[in-house]
Formats: sequence, C-alpha cells, structure tokens
Amino acid sequence: MGAASLDASGGVLPDTTRDAQRPPSGPPAGPAPAGGAQVVRSLVSLIAIAAGWLAVTWVAGLRQGLLFVIGAGFGAVLAGAAFGFTTGWRVWLTQRDPTGFLAQFLAIGLTSIVSIPLLASHTELSGAAAPLSVSLVLGAFVFGAAMQLADGCGSGTLYKAGLGHPVSLAVFPAFVAGSFLGAAHQDAWLSLGALPAVSLTDVLGAHATVLLQLAVLAAIATLLWSKRRTTTSRWQGRGVYVGAVLLAVFAIANLIVAGQPWGIVYGLGLWGAKLVSWAGVDLTANAFWGREAQQAQIAGSLLDDVTSVTNLGLLLGSFLFAWRRRAACPSVAPMAPAQWMWVIGAGLVLGYSARLAFGCNVGAYFSGIASGSLHGWVWFACAFAGSMLGVRLRARVGLKG
Repeated sequence: MGAASLDASGGVLPDTTRDAQRPPSGPPAGPAPAGGAQVVRSLVSLIAIAAGWLAVTWVAGLRQGLLFVIGAGFGAVLAGAAFGFTTGWRVWLTQRDPTGFLAQFLAIGLTSIVSIPLLASHTELSGAAAPLSVSLVLGAFVFGAAMQLADGCGSGTLYKAGLGHPVSLAVFPAFVAGSFLGAAHQDAWLSLGALPAVSLTDVLGAHATVLLQLAVLAAIATLLWSKRRTTTSRWQGRGVYVGAVLLAVFAIANLIVAGQPWGIVYGLGLWGAKLVSWAGVDLTANAFWGREAQQAQIAGSLLDDVTSVTNLGLLLGSFLFAWRRRAACPSVAPMAPAQWMWVIGAGLVLGYSARLAFGCNVGAYFSGIASGSLHGWVWFACAFAGSMLGVRLRARVGLKG
C-alpha cells in the first residue's frame, strides 16, 4: 500500500520493517525523510488539515468541519496501520493469519461497547439498521467476491485512492458509478422480498446485546486463533491493534457528531448522482434519487452531506499520511489489459452490490454490528462466503497478493 504502519505505541515503524510486512504485490515505501524534513512534512500536514477544517466550517458549519477532521483521522489510521478489511479476510483464507480479523473484531467490539448504549439512551442518534432482504444476502455475497478482485472494500478503495494507488484510482470512479446505479435500482431489488430490520437492542436490551456480541466476536476470534498458521504474513507487532482502537475512537466520535454511524457508500453514490444531474439527466422520476430528501442532497452542497464530508476528509488524511512518509503515489507491477478490465469491472460491481446490501464493510459490517443490528451479522456471513469465491477468482485472473 506504500504506507508505513504503526508500532505498539502508535509510532511509525521503520521502512525496513514495513517492507518485511508488505505483501508481494505491494509497493515499497519511500526512503524515510530526514529529521528536519519529517518535522516540516508533519507541520504541513497539520496545516492542511486545519485549513480544510476552517474551510469546511466556514462553508458548511462546525459540525461538518468536525466530521471532515474525523474523516481525516480515519484516513490516517487506515493508511498508517495498513488496516484492510479485504486483506484481513484474504490473508486468513490464503495463509491462515487471523491478525486482520482480530483487529477488525477489536475495533467493532470497542465501538459496540459505547455505541449501543448511546443509541439506546439517545433517540436523536440513529443506528445502522436495514431490512433482512433478498438483496442483502445477494448483495453482500457479490460484494465479498468483488472486493477481493478490486483489492479493497469501500474504505479500502477510498483510502488507497487517497494514497494515489493506481489500481484503486482506477476502481474508484467505477465504484462511484456502481453505487449510483445500485441506489437507483434498490427498490426493485427490495421487491424480491424483505423482512423488517431487527434491532438486537430492542429485543434483548442494550447491555445484553453488547455482552452477546462481544461473546460471539470472542468465540470466532478464539476459533480463528486455534486454526492459525502464522501471525506475520502481513502485519507485525501491535500496530494494527493500535489502529483498531483509534478507528473505534473515531467511529464513536462520528456517531456523536453526525448523529449516525460511520458510512462510506451513500456518499459515493451521491457524488455519482450529482455528476449525472450536472450532465443534464433528470432523476426526479427515479424511485430512490427522485425522493424529496435525495433531491435536496443532489441540489445542495456536497459538504452538507455527513458521509461525503467524512469521505473527503478520509481521502485527504490518507494522502497526507503517505506524503509525510514519502510513500504517496506508489508504483505497481505491470498488469495486462484484461486484468485492468477485471478490477475496473469489479469496482462497478462493488458499488452496485453495496447499495443492494445497505453498505460495505464499514456501513453494514462494522457499523451494523456496532449498532446492534442483526443485518450486520447477516452481511458478514454472506460477504465472507463471497470472499472465498473472490479469492479464487483473483488467483485465476493472475492478480497478485
């Protein structure tokens, strides 16, 4: 990914250690800046984030400015810890390394401990909940397969595009297009059948839901640990776990400030809808984009949408972290035209299926479970099953890593 990782204390590991962790397909990190240059780059990065905060706050208000900074935090942590949902699943399937899974469970569990009681006691906050539908099952399965081909889920594609990774830069616009189209067709998919959303908190209570979910996460983690073959295929030390804790902190902050959990995909679909509208296409007759709330979002400023402004911060945060380490815009091994077609097509499918499944690894899996919604667990099971297929497809088309 070209980004350095965090050590146990949150500091950056030396580049030689990062290279040892890097998967075969990943780009080498650039030479570490000298002490003075490192300080200058750090200051420039902080000034850039502060300037972004001031600009967003001036245009869209304090809440949006804070969400921009939270998004930058997400981007820096994802890049700094090389925290990958997609890669975490793939290294388990191919090398039986549970590290990525364990880090994800830690982040989700910590977020759940705070988020579920907050959602239960503050009606002004809304959780990530979705119906148990045919589209959820199909969409999550297809998403799980496509993300392995594209080498990134919603957050992975976004933060690696922020790094300037060529593959993710190619996948990103296809993801935006797919998310727009998936939302436009979502009602038709829902007509195939759906049960109401199930909140475990409503059924069991907040504290029982937290304890039950932590127990399930611990049980799965124990099983994965017992089947491990290695723990150093990609990450070494405790840096990825530090990243998990920081992700939980930012996710909780996002819930409090935005009034809703961390999400990715809606914002990308909105970007696509704005582009289509600017091109002169009338969306008022569409079942989703024609709704009054969506029309207001399309007509309004991009900075007024809480998901969009967080996504913009995430792009900046990941870029600045990589730029600070001289690891931005990494080179990649040459790919055949057919392989580029596969990954770009996978990006289109990613965006489309994410809308069918009510989110990606962040909006459905991470935030769904952390909200105590049963659909988050269903999404997880179906997407993991899809990833088993996706890993095989990835190898079949000759994609490395």
